[in-house]
Amino acid sequence: MATQEVFLIRHGETEWSLNGRHTGSSDIPLTEKGRQVARLWQPYAAARSFGLVLSSPLQRARETCELAGLAGQAQIEDDLREWNYGDYEGLTPQQIRAAQPKWQIFRDGCPGGESPDQVGARVDRVIARIRAVTGDVAVFAHGHVLRVFGARWLGLPASAGSHFLLETATLCALSAYHGVPAVKRWNAPLVFAPARRDEGRDERFEHDRTVGRDLREYQSVDYQDRAR
Repeated sequence: MATQEVFLIRHGETEWSLNGRHTGSSDIPLTEKGRQVARLWQPYAAARSFGLVLSSPLQRARETCELAGLAGQAQIEDDLREWNYGDYEGLTPQQIRAAQPKWQIFRDGCPGGESPDQVGARVDRVIARIRAVTGDVAVFAHGHVLRVFGARWLGLPASAGSHFLLETATLCALSAYHGVPAVKRWNAPLVFAPARRDEGRDERFEHDRTVGRDLREYQSVDYQDRAR
């Protein structure tokens, strides 16, 4: 039997993710750039067969799933909602740390919202559902909840999500190594960062690679964790 692969797809860019604002229950739509990037997942999604497709109920995840071409298979999973930020909803990290200089979400959680363990409990229910399925699985969700997902897949505490940086409109693949839960790929871009051509030629950039080829040729790119 083939080893199951679970693909985690963080939704595309929104105005709030672009500005670093904590976007939990606020139902913010994708920007046009977010929609364009989400469409780049279509060739890769079309080339695979999924035993299960899950999406957060929030529109930024659902729309990313739709633009990827998998809405027809998608089941809404409420446990994939983003972290409940409580009093910190809509605030940037800078605004929060002006009042709480040592605050760290994966350690402290959010007042009026969820603790790391509460998010971890939701993620554990999703993982149990996925492991009961035969075949590959696609999951469309959000930055912080997917970082907890990566940690819990490996059996690490929810607080270990702090070690898994994740950009918008990226792809992660989780699987197993001889029965041991493993990360196969993390924070892979749907489009490579532009690469400069050979020295001596013009300085045009290459933009024509998409996820279908790039995930077989992945190179590391220096990312910032833009949305927190």
